[in-house]
Formats: sequence, structure tokens, C-alpha cells
Amino acid sequence: MWDYIEERTIQCAEYIVETGCTVRACSAHFNISKSSVHKDVSERLRYYNSELYEKVRSVLDFNLSERHIRGGIATQKKYRCHSKKQE
Repeated sequence: MWDYIEERTIQCAEYIVETGCTVRACSAHFNISKSSVHKDVSERLRYYNSELYEKVRSVLDFNLSERHIRGGIATQKKYRCHSKKQE
């Protein structure tokens, strides 16, 4: 495989572990697609660095378990801003 993909995979994984961010936030930070980040950290990373893969997997699992709460907070915020504009 190409070297730049391996480097990108390691960089994304380290960023996710350090910040605890989501795949979406990581893709925005590195200016690449969410699909690329997800494939890098969930499939390719396992072959490059299995220890880092386990750390990333735990962060991604945590984010997945918390996703419904974040969605609810975002919706609540949206409607609060919307109701203030109507007043």
C-alpha cells in the first residue's frame, strides 16, 4: 500500500486518541472524508499498529454509546435558538 495512507492512518489515530474526538471531527481537522477516516482507523490501522488500534477502538466505542445523547443536546439547542428568534 502507499506510504502516505499509512502515515495518514497513524496521524488520524493518534489525533483521535489524544482528543477523544469523533470520526467527523477528525475528518474536518485533516480535511479528508469521513469514509476515509473510518476505513483508516477501523480496518487499516489494525495491520499497522494493533496497540493503537485498540485505543482508537475504545474511543470510537465510547463515542458510539454517547451519540444519541449528543443528538438530543443538538436538537435542544437548535429549538432554543429558534424560539428566541421568534420572540
